[in-house]
Amino acid sequence: MSEDADVIVVGAGLAGLVATYELTRAGRRVVVVDQENEANLGGQAFWSLGGLFLVDSPEQRRMGIKDSAELALADWLGSAGFDREREDHWPRRWAEAYVAFAAGEKRDYLHGLGLRVMPTVGWAERGAGAAAGHGNSVPRFHLTWGTGPEVVRVFREPVLAAAARGLVTFRHRHRVDGLIVENGAAVGVRGTVLAPSEEARGVASGREAAGEFELRAQAVVVTSGGIGGNQELVRRNWPADRLGAAPRSMITGVPAYVDGRMLEITEDAGGSIVNRDRMWHYTEGIRNWDPVWPDHAIRIIPGPSSLWLDATGRRLPVPLFPGHDTLATLKHITATGHDYSWFVLTQDIVEKEFALSGSEQNPDITGKDLKLVLSRARKGAPGPVQAFLDKGEDFVVRRTLAELVDGMNAIAPGPKLDLAQVEREILARDREVDNPYSKDFQLMSVANARAYWPDKLTRVAKPHRLLDPAHGPLIAVRLHLLTRKTLGGLETTLNSQVVRPDGEPFDGLYAAGEVAGFGGGGVHGYNALEGTFLGGCIFSGRAAGRAIARRLG
Repeated sequence: MSEDADVIVVGAGLAGLVATYELTRAGRRVVVVDQENEANLGGQAFWSLGGLFLVDSPEQRRMGIKDSAELALADWLGSAGFDREREDHWPRRWAEAYVAFAAGEKRDYLHGLGLRVMPTVGWAERGAGAAAGHGNSVPRFHLTWGTGPEVVRVFREPVLAAAARGLVTFRHRHRVDGLIVENGAAVGVRGTVLAPSEEARGVASGREAAGEFELRAQAVVVTSGGIGGNQELVRRNWPADRLGAAPRSMITGVPAYVDGRMLEITEDAGGSIVNRDRMWHYTEGIRNWDPVWPDHAIRIIPGPSSLWLDATGRRLPVPLFPGHDTLATLKHITATGHDYSWFVLTQDIVEKEFALSGSEQNPDITGKDLKLVLSRARKGAPGPVQAFLDKGEDFVVRRTLAELVDGMNAIAPGPKLDLAQVEREILARDREVDNPYSKDFQLMSVANARAYWPDKLTRVAKPHRLLDPAHGPLIAVRLHLLTRKTLGGLETTLNSQVVRPDGEPFDGLYAAGEVAGFGGGGVHGYNALEGTFLGGCIFSGRAAGRAIARRLG
């Protein structure tokens, strides 16, 4: 099969849509190749909460937040910890460029496409407690009005309009098995036509072959995503020296098609992969009671008040509090020899502080239903949270601590919890609540969060004793480790052009999104600041599309 096109885009996720959008703006003809069916257009981004990392935005200023490009870059570099002379060359340059984009034209670029954000700004990944270290110094998490599907929509619609004009052709159920390289340049792709699939978005599809294909063009853009759906590959690349032994059990935060195949295929063709040991996995995973893909995980996005216990019932050490330092917490949990942990909290905390990741878990914001959004202020847990309280296998709700620990032991895959040990941890914490000041660093963090008035009103519960029945019932949540983001990947220049192992650009070959570590082969370094997944896809996809359009003239 041949195709009359200027550019082939491998992957119909967000980065691929953005690159295609930019190419069609320049009048270029694009073929988009993807192994999944049309229902999956937009890829993993569709399932996201829609958070965007913006710096010194109007929304921040209205909240009284004093942010700047300088502060954001300091936070980014302090979190990234770039320390590899060869592999971090391009990632560092991408980091500087991305923060400038987030502090500059990013908001206007997206606003011009019709994207809007919520008026309040969230404070994600608050860090390890050092001014120069990991974490966001200020709230920067801007939630899209419409969540991930809306981010996808603002690029999908102009791409579909370009398809109607004959500029874009989609080749769904076409799995790329190799890149065609001639005279050192990428000139096309070859692969397998898969049997048609009628599966719904996100559902794992079959891999039965129905034919072969070959496509040629002047440039190829790889936008195939990361490795989070391929636990074998996650474990193969697991950084045991930093995070301890790979967990025996993980649940999966992305669809099965996030399989990492194109990384090896591109490397075999001559592309350079760097920082493949850098990855980002969450520690607050729960099994979805209504799963879409295999081992479907939902992440709790917690406020700061839940008491975090390891599998033996001991409190996690400072500063491993909910919402603070994801990878440090992951390292500690794996060091315990167990691959799960526990939240202990109250009904009042769950009602105010629990949010769930995923567009489908936030139907009010995803559906742009203002009335439903305002209903969150009423007494009671949000509907999706209540559904997990009622149906989730990881939730235990009881009136007394003894009953709670019995319920936890009934579902504990590891050691049985000792009631006296759990009670000691809770009583020690509860003794510190009676005064507005404390030696307990977690309660200090809660007070700090409540000093930010949007958090005080909507996100952080008033401190109270966990064992006070007036705030009950008591709730325990078994937390799994869940796979999510690939922080390393194909090495690329600031034009998203793939680099060869000798440092020279690979003629005709580009990469964007998670397959490129969201730019350069690892723009985040060792740590992510959150709200950067979608933005990284947008920034690197835009760079690829614009660079190819310039090159083709």
